[in-house]
Amino acid sequence: MTLYLIMMGVQGSGKGTQAGIIRDAYNLVHISTGDLFRALKHREDEFAKKIQAIMASGQLVSDEDTNELLRQHLESIDLKNGVILDGYPRTTAQAEWLETYLQSKGQKLTAVIALELDPYIAFKRSFGRLIHPQDSTKAWNIYYNTDGLEYEWVKSDGNLFPPRLSGKTSETGEALTRRPDDASADAVLKRIDTYLATTAPLVAYYQSKGILTTINADRPIEAVTAEMKSVIDG
Repeated sequence: MTLYLIMMGVQGSGKGTQAGIIRDAYNLVHISTGDLFRALKHREDEFAKKIQAIMASGQLVSDEDTNELLRQHLESIDLKNGVILDGYPRTTAQAEWLETYLQSKGQKLTAVIALELDPYIAFKRSFGRLIHPQDSTKAWNIYYNTDGLEYEWVKSDGNLFPPRLSGKTSETGEALTRRPDDASADAVLKRIDTYLATTAPLVAYYQSKGILTTINADRPIEAVTAEMKSVIDG
């Protein structure tokens, strides 16, 4: 059976981690629309140039162009076992297009999984995160996971800017890094607000289709994974 899965989750919900685990467990393709957009810089065709120009101007890419980008990618890869869609759909128009597209291929969505997390916890998971520079799977958090971590808030010269979070491993003293989008509290909050605003219509849409499952993401990784597999396996 070919699996078609949609994963939704606010930043910090562990969506990326869970998508990787499920991908490997079921031998699926993991498609992030963010990755697809970034990959356009390696293309020279007219469609790619059009989208790059729209993005460079600061405008939003239309639903139609986003759908076309996804269609091109879906039809260029082997989907024998299935796919996890991450970051798509973002609107009900995109959701409706996807349903029609899959029907044209004799397929349908297997499940839509929403990882639910309190926004305050989501903020702390993102803002407090520190990552090993050579291995992004190794991560610490100043609020939740400080074993083997040494950290401090470094003040700027003249205190002109907010303090900077700096961390290193206790064992080797190796300096840790932060994702650029984690370092700004304002940026983290904006992403959370945007997710909550855009996801609400999609939750209602997929609830009406009877294929949405909400999973509590404020639990150990293994517990969340086990519940996701239970949903997928039916």
